[in-house]
Amino acid sequence: MEMKNNAGQLLLGIARPDLESICRPTQFPVYTLYYLHAGHGNFHADFGVFEFTAPVLLFSTPMQLVRIDECQNLTVTRLQFHSDFYCIEYHRQEVACNGLLFNNIYIDPVVQLSDKESVIFEMFLDNMRDEFSQEKPSETVLQAYLQLFLAKSSSIKLSSMAEVSTKVEMDEMMEKFRALLDKNFLNLHKPSEYASLLAMTPDNLNKRSTRYFKKTPSQLIQERLVLEAKKQLHLTRQSIKEIAYNLRFQDEFYFSRFFKKITKVSPQAFREYTGISIVADLADPDFKDLSKL
Repeated sequence: MEMKNNAGQLLLGIARPDLESICRPTQFPVYTLYYLHAGHGNFHADFGVFEFTAPVLLFSTPMQLVRIDECQNLTVTRLQFHSDFYCIEYHRQEVACNGLLFNNIYIDPVVQLSDKESVIFEMFLDNMRDEFSQEKPSETVLQAYLQLFLAKSSSIKLSSMAEVSTKVEMDEMMEKFRALLDKNFLNLHKPSEYASLLAMTPDNLNKRSTRYFKKTPSQLIQERLVLEAKKQLHLTRQSIKEIAYNLRFQDEFYFSRFFKKITKVSPQAFREYTGISIVADLADPDFKDLSKL
């Protein structure tokens, strides 16, 4: 079931993908959500590997390289939407999913569901399928169901994070590393530089980061820089050259090589696939501060 624009680009889609396709590394130009009805495995999203057991929701952003292993025991529904259909930045207050379900290098893109909660998401999907089956499906109705889906996912994620924080001991040094990285990612690109600021050895930083974030310091540094690049490509109309300058690259060609090495697509291709968000043209100064998006 799909809704496309005049150019044939997917705006919204619900599908039961074959297991072979979800096991194969893939990049979608749209936001992609997997609802796992049954089974278990590992979700690979760029550098991260996240173990899961159904019922569960898995989230990925446009052009993120994703795959699921141990696919033989899975029952999956895939929900996809383009930002032209539903802009998560514009609707940030209603769904609170940006930086929680999407676009966060520190939080796992997984929402574990109870059996009772899984029934709710089954209902959302059934309602969307029912609307799709109408002679003239309403875009407004489908957007409303998608908003409910994302808002409920965010609510469950926030509750689960609160529960985990009371059970799992927080690593204060790794929280300091997170703060340092967010503050200095434009200028400091080596794990040893952060280790020095934290007064710890690079090896110790590597071990504790891998245990706490499930990613090495090098992976986090690269992902943080790429996340900022993606934001500026999607949320502004600045040129590739201007964005390269903002991110402190010596020139746009070096920036393009770095971006493509990590994402497998060039900055220009990423912008063409994902489009430019409607918030890029809004006069509200809050939308100009990318940290709020």
